[in-house]
Amino acid sequence: MTTAAPAPDRAPDPLHLLGTAMDPASERGVDCPGALPPASDPALVSRAAAAKEALGDRVFVLGHHYQRDEVIAFADVTGDSFKLAQQAAARPEAAYIVFCGVHFMAESADILTADSQHVVLPDLAAGCSMADMAAPVQVEDCWDVLADAGVATQTVPVSYMNSSAAIKAFTGRHDGTICTSSNAQRALSWAFGERGGQKVLFLPDQHLGRNTAVLQLGMSLDDCVVYDPRKPGGGLTVDQLRGARMILWKGHCSVHGRFSRQAVDEVRGRIPGVRVVAHPECNHDVVTAADEVGSTEAIIRIVSEAPAGAAFAIGTELNLVQRLAAQNPDKTVVFLDKTVCYCSTMNRIDLPHLVWALEQLAAGDVPNVITVQPQQALEARRALEQMLALPATALGVAS
Repeated sequence: MTTAAPAPDRAPDPLHLLGTAMDPASERGVDCPGALPPASDPALVSRAAAAKEALGDRVFVLGHHYQRDEVIAFADVTGDSFKLAQQAAARPEAAYIVFCGVHFMAESADILTADSQHVVLPDLAAGCSMADMAAPVQVEDCWDVLADAGVATQTVPVSYMNSSAAIKAFTGRHDGTICTSSNAQRALSWAFGERGGQKVLFLPDQHLGRNTAVLQLGMSLDDCVVYDPRKPGGGLTVDQLRGARMILWKGHCSVHGRFSRQAVDEVRGRIPGVRVVAHPECNHDVVTAADEVGSTEAIIRIVSEAPAGAAFAIGTELNLVQRLAAQNPDKTVVFLDKTVCYCSTMNRIDLPHLVWALEQLAAGDVPNVITVQPQQALEARRALEQMLALPATALGVAS
């Protein structure tokens, strides 16, 4: 009989309250100089309003749809990542862009705004697990694999907005474009059409790439292969790379990836006449079982335009689903999965962090500035401007 070794004689690692300390070994960095207001502070709303009023036109607050209601209440514009990228580029008079979203969105705002403007992210730890699934060195290695297979010159990179500035810069260097769930169909059509590509390297969300190619461009699943950066050669043969039209990066959204076909079947049995609406970041078997598939903006439109009495099960982030339910009391709006799930990193931007950021700005300090290095910004801007130049289309809806 073996006996467990005694535990090491040391104190346990301390737990850090969000926003009050940081562990450099595990987090991007959440240290906020000065004390954050406590989350239970009843004066938070009035403090946020006072700081925003004091700043006036100098500040412009962007709020992503997945943010909490308490944060959305102070947003000048609410939207998905595509709409917010456009709005950031269209406000040259604002000295401060406070981005209530996640890190890659704030990077895009910095790339698209003037050098005189400052983009502020209220909590630097508001990242994106999907964006982190594509590291620059991995993507460069992938391009080398494509070159060795003789297909790099035929391939156009199309990178989802949910990617780092470094990946957007890679995309710009190789004459590709950025896309969002709203315009992924148009971006792929451009890559295969006007751009003249025979193949697309789609980064970093495999599901959006696959679902757009199959459901909206009429490709087959056999046209798609998945490149796994953790395997030699991406886990693909030269023949597979040469035969594919869509080379999908092995990445996914931690929220949308949790929805299952079982959840779709369960909600249909539980709610008679329910319409299942899924975001295109969901797995392929979920979107093919859904009644409609659409971007965040499309989901909002589908629900808001439906007649009274309609019932929906929505496969997207919970904050948005709850907001849609509150805004449409004459309809049934439920989360697709029985086990609810917020985007944990998007939820890092809470009211205490927003109040702290606004009060710092009102006091003359500029906290948590997101800055992309000039050369990287130049290359990334090329890809982002190609996205903004794509002709407008319907809001990414497939039935």
